[in-house]
Amino acid sequence: MTSTRTALIIGASRGLGLGLVKQLHADGWQVIATVRDQQRAEALQAVPGVRIETLDIDDGAALETLAGRLQGVVFDLVLINAGILGPAHQSTGAATSAELGQLFMTNAVAPIRLAERLIEQIRPASGVLAFMSSVLGSVANPEGAELALYKASKAALNSLTNSLVCSLAEPRPTVLSLHPGWVKTEMGGAGASLDIATSCLGLVTQIERHAGRGGHHFVDYQGQSIPW
Repeated sequence: MTSTRTALIIGASRGLGLGLVKQLHADGWQVIATVRDQQRAEALQAVPGVRIETLDIDDGAALETLAGRLQGVVFDLVLINAGILGPAHQSTGAATSAELGQLFMTNAVAPIRLAERLIEQIRPASGVLAFMSSVLGSVANPEGAELALYKASKAALNSLTNSLVCSLAEPRPTVLSLHPGWVKTEMGGAGASLDIATSCLGLVTQIERHAGRGGHHFVDYQGQSIPW
């Protein structure tokens, strides 16, 4: 009998993170999920058997506290979903240092810092480390100029992920940079083309498909490779 697989989902109170928890739970995974505010985790608390932890991904001290609480847990999947859209103006000329600092910390630097802290707890060879990226993070993609700062933050995440992969010793987990599609979430808006459940089913399918392959892959929820 195959032993139960364990997943850690970072940023799971709503949207894609919550959808991923529901899909993994339905597939028989043991799931640990993080939220910034336990008071806003009612929907996550309704998923039976999920262990809920608190984390503000930008807070280094909170990360160390979480790492201490997770000491000894071996993960088959660590998926870092936390992210923000950034300032509404999306303008390099109008952006303040505080706006840029928060955007790039949350979307690019903090996910890598968290991954570096937990990487040794991911099952070697067969485990997966996944980051929620975006097709807009592809520097080959000319679209999305109205989201210039968000695009840049996701490109930075992809670049830092590549640097992380290059630094890992063998055996190492498969690393995925995932594009979920244009999804009906708070960030994607009501006019998006995909519902959360469809995207998350596809994302979990890609995680299953790539587990054990090794390397670093930039793919969408349907398994299509995205140019860097």
